Amino acid sequence: MDCFFALAALILLSPVVVISAFILLFQNKGKVFFLQPRPGRNQKSFNIIKFKSMTDARDASGNLLPDNERITRFGSFIRKTSIDELPQLFNIVFGDMSFVGPRPLLFKYIPLYNERQIRRHEERPGITGLAQIMGRNSISWTQKFEYDIQYIENITLWGDMKIFFTTMSHVVKRKDVNQSDSRPMEPFNGSN
Repeated sequence: MDCFFALAALILLSPVVVISAFILLFQNKGKVFFLQPRPGRNQKSFNIIKFKSMTDARDASGNLLPDNERITRFGSFIRKTSIDELPQLFNIVFGDMSFVGPRPLLFKYIPLYNERQIRRHEERPGITGLAQIMGRNSISWTQKFEYDIQYIENITLWGDMKIFFTTMSHVVKRKDVNQSDSRPMEPFNGSN
């Protein structure tokens, strides 16, 4: 079902995907996508695909500038509207992700998880999840992980549909987003 609906969504949203890719092609000097290894189900590595919303601008020492200095105007727009997430539909088609599941985070967090939190890797990661509709960026990492485990322990088709459609509503209303380009979400440090 995931694969079928992801293909249908790609066809339906193809004008948005193509126009966004065209704009980013020129804005980012040929670099349309942001690819990054993430741990999937059973911590198996896959490359998450997103639209590239930031430049590769660097300081005099060759280090990347802070995120808020590299994000472009169009990059800010596609983040605020969640258009930057649309390429993850390809991740679903490839079988690395689902529409609903714990969000795929970074490999560096795995050693920081406690015994319960590591269970978030028992299922495929999702474009959205229970944590996203229960507070998104307005709740702590600990609360997010607890919602991830609650989801894994109670997966149902009806529950997935509810999470998906609630997410669509939250995206339109910009609900529960307390970060901005100048104030990104704090990284997980094992205690928050």
